[in-house]
This record gives sequence, C-alpha cells and structure tokens, in this order.
Amino acid sequence: MERGLVRTATRVRVLVVDDNAGFRDSLVSLLATGDFDVVGEAGSGPEALDLVERVRPDVVLMDVRMPGMDGIETTRRLKAGHPELGVVALSGHEDQDVVRDMLVAGANGYVLKDSDGDQILSAVLEAAGGRALLSPVITPRVIEELAEALERERRRARELEQAQAALVERSTRRQQLVARLSHELRTPVTVILGMAQTLAKTPDGPERTELLERIIARARDLARLVERFELALDAGLTEHVDLVRLASDLAAQSPRVRVEAEGDIPPVPLGPGAARRILEELLDNALRFSPEGSPVEVRLGVGDRRVEVRVRDHGPGVAPQDRERIFGPLEQVEDVNVRVHQGAGMGLALARTAARTMGGDVTLEVSGPEGSTFLWTIDLSHPRRSTPARVR
Repeated sequence: MERGLVRTATRVRVLVVDDNAGFRDSLVSLLATGDFDVVGEAGSGPEALDLVERVRPDVVLMDVRMPGMDGIETTRRLKAGHPELGVVALSGHEDQDVVRDMLVAGANGYVLKDSDGDQILSAVLEAAGGRALLSPVITPRVIEELAEALERERRRARELEQAQAALVERSTRRQQLVARLSHELRTPVTVILGMAQTLAKTPDGPERTELLERIIARARDLARLVERFELALDAGLTEHVDLVRLASDLAAQSPRVRVEAEGDIPPVPLGPGAARRILEELLDNALRFSPEGSPVEVRLGVGDRRVEVRVRDHGPGVAPQDRERIFGPLEQVEDVNVRVHQGAGMGLALARTAARTMGGDVTLEVSGPEGSTFLWTIDLSHPRRSTPARVR
C-alpha cells in the first residue's frame, strides 16, 4: 500500500518492506515519530522492486527473511539499479552468514527487530546520509570477521605480488635469451652468406675447396647453436631429474671427467633438456680451458634448501675483472686475434640464463692459477609446476 507520494526537501523518504503486516504497521508508527515520510509499504521482494521505481525512496527498511525473493536478493537488485539508495536490513536473527551476505549485497546497516526504536531510526538516518550503522550486538563479531577477511586479502595480495614479480622476472630472462639468440645467429649467417658469395665467384681449385669446408664448418656450428637455444628454452618444461645419473652419463663421454656425489641427492624439478645442456656447457667450458689430459671434477651435494653442482677444472683461471664478463653473450677471456679455444662465447651465458629461468643460478665460485670452480645451484623451494612421477 502506498502512502504519501510527495517528496519534501528535508524529510527522509522511507519504503518499508516486511512480509509481516503487523510488524510493518509498527515500523510505520515508529517512523512517524521522527523526521521521516513513509512513501510506501511492500510485503515481498518483487513488490519492493516495483515500488522503488514509482516512489523513489531515500532509504528502504528491508526485512531479511521473506518467502520467495528474500531481502538479500532484493537488496542486491535494488543496489544494482540504484547504487545511491540506502538500505537498512531488519532481522530477528544474528546469523553471521546472513549479516555478511546482506552487507555484501549492499546494505548500509543491519539492526535486529527487537532493537531499541531509537536505534532503528538512527540506522535510517545514517543510511540516508550514505553512512552505515550496525546493531551493537552484531558489530563486534562483524568487525572481527572483517578483520580476518582483510588479513586474508592482504596475504593473498602479497602472494599475488610475489607471483607477479616472479613472472616478470622469468619473462625478462626469456626476452634476454631471445635477444641473445638473435644477436648470435646474425654473425654466423652473415659469415656463411659472405663466403657463399665469394665461392660463387671463385674458380675450381684449392681455394674453392677450402671455402666449401669453411662453409660446412660454420653451418655445423650454426646448427649446434640453434640446438643450444632450443634446449635452453626447454627450461619451462619440468620433470624430476636425477642429477647424479645425468652427470654420470655425461662423464662417460670423456675419460677426463670424474663425478662425486656427497650423500643422497634428491631428484630436482627441472627441464630435463635444459638441465643436460647446463651441465654440458659447464663441462665443455672446463675441458676446453684445461690442459690436455688434466681431470675435470663434478661434485654434487645438498646445501641450504638447494642442490649444488660444482664443476672444477685445472685451467689458468679467470682474472677478477673478467669473472662477470664471461657470463655475457659472445664473451671469451681470450682476445679474438690470439684465440686458441674455438667457440661462440655463448656457453656460460646460456647456462646461466637457463639456470635462472628454472629458479637457480650459475656462478664462478673460485678461480685462480690452479683452476676454476663453477657452481650451479638448484633451489629446492622454488615453486615450479612439474609433470608427475617421472625421473630421468
């Protein structure tokens, strides 16, 4: 039933919604004692939705438990169409789930039906001003629940920030890898093209044969380089890798390589192809820069929440000023004009990039006249998705 459809400049216009006609009358009588105009009454959710469009109240006093469409759903629909509308929930229950759902639906306040009349009137006034008021009986528990929810959201936000930072870091490293690929491929392709153009102009003879041999050698180097990058990109694919077995397999290819495992080495979540490539690059570096016939040692152990793989050679060592530079793309310590160790200078750069992509690192731990030790670390606490139960 509609009452008083005229809006005044100072009085708050209220729509009363309750399926109990007797209680509605009590609320209308209570509101008449204050500075309010009851512009309508509704006994159900659908009726309330219809009346709001016609009478345009400032505040709706909303019963929570009604048959059919309850006060929660009615409030949700009202606030969707009229965000500025104040809604005060009325209930005979203190159920925390109901309180939460009503507040989430958009209610400005929540008071119990047996509350003091002044409390109900205050809640209506607060809602008219865009503020909120909760029954004193409910407030402490709501505040406690909101504090817990806030703490949960803070933890979730921190976790999301950490995950985002990890994604950005991995994306950056992959971009660096692609940039190195582009840079390194350009040089051999240019050389091969230049020799091919020269070959086309060279008559048959020893010089032509030499050019053909150089083109074939360069093409093989290029194929191996592409293979390196393909396996480095495999760092994003994860399985549980047996590093002791991997090191033993690689050591079997050279009588100079010796493997020693300190204690039980657990399988680690890594890209199997990338893990193999990292160790191959470290061994290749050690073998090439050590005196012919000298041993290369591979030692595996477990440190502080990480697996550590050390590759020690007996080469001349790396000068202090070059210990970071050797991890850059296209870097070798030897001058290009006096180089005796062939290679593109990409091995250590690729090894470090792949290791970091998988949450670890490759560093030069020790270096001196008697040799160098490179350290590959695999973080056991690094969160990674892995395919289940397969050990390589």
